[in-house]
Amino acid sequence: MDFLVLFLFYLALVLVGSVMICICSKTHYLKGLVSGGAQIFSCIIPECLQRAVLGLLHYLFHTRNHTFIILHLILQGMVYTEYTWEIFGYCQELEFSSYYLFLPYLLLIINLFFFTLSCVTDPGTITKANELLFLQVYEFDEVMFPKNMRCPTCDLRKPARSKHCGVCNRCVHRFDHHCVWVNNCIGAWNARYFLIYLLTLTASAATMAIVSIVFLVRLVLLSDLYLETYVDDLGHFQVIDTVFLIQYLFLTFPRIVFLVGFVLLLSFLLGGYLCFALYLAATNQTTNEWYRGDRAWCQHCPHVARPPAAEPQVYRNIHSHGLWSNLREIFLPAAVHCERKKK
Repeated sequence: MDFLVLFLFYLALVLVGSVMICICSKTHYLKGLVSGGAQIFSCIIPECLQRAVLGLLHYLFHTRNHTFIILHLILQGMVYTEYTWEIFGYCQELEFSSYYLFLPYLLLIINLFFFTLSCVTDPGTITKANELLFLQVYEFDEVMFPKNMRCPTCDLRKPARSKHCGVCNRCVHRFDHHCVWVNNCIGAWNARYFLIYLLTLTASAATMAIVSIVFLVRLVLLSDLYLETYVDDLGHFQVIDTVFLIQYLFLTFPRIVFLVGFVLLLSFLLGGYLCFALYLAATNQTTNEWYRGDRAWCQHCPHVARPPAAEPQVYRNIHSHGLWSNLREIFLPAAVHCERKKK
């Protein structure tokens, strides 16, 4: 009972924490919590250790490096090694369909292909040579993306929906975000690869979780374990319930049950992020625009001072032109299309 309660509590804590971070990220509450926590820890942790931690965090999240790519490949390799070593062999003995057993490997191959493309593809770097081309792609909304703005770092005119990435030190067309897992910005030219990479990664985790759970369920049914009884602390015979069954399976197959818990948690987290990414793609928004949206348009909020006669501005996404047009823009970037027509 203790193991199951702790595991479910940990799972709920991670999921609730992820949801709260997504909700608070568009408000000032998250920054207030982070700054407050930093002040508390600054009084406890020695200054030399603080500098070391800040230096490490700056290296990991504010400079281009391959740390998270290596970590990604190690985690993926460990999960697939465990799946191959434990579950694949047992499932073959139980005569599982080869299609279901090999599906995670097929998804792995596709995932690694699009992972590589996400890493190495130019996201849409703006230079002097293509500056005028990018300026013609999107309409300026004069609120989030005003005309005639220049990037102070690159000294280039900023096309609509572009942003300067401080990690890569370049302006990116249709900038979405900088992803540490692929060590690259996600922009107009690699957003399609990143979306397919995320989709196949979620699908592989979910497929592996389903195959592992089906294996454990079939094992319980074949052994009639659910019909057995056990003696409780008071000496009474009790029918095996779900909680006891899970603990028994964990003691018998600890690595498989741990793998199931890990890929289940991963499936929920990746599935949530995938739904968010699909929502942005369907509505023709980027993560950068979604994050900045309320701050750019929320002039009707109570804490913002404005003249009494002024009418509140309502957010309107001028770049969304219907579901299929929005998806076509992801998989056929507008700048590439314009460049081909120009040639």
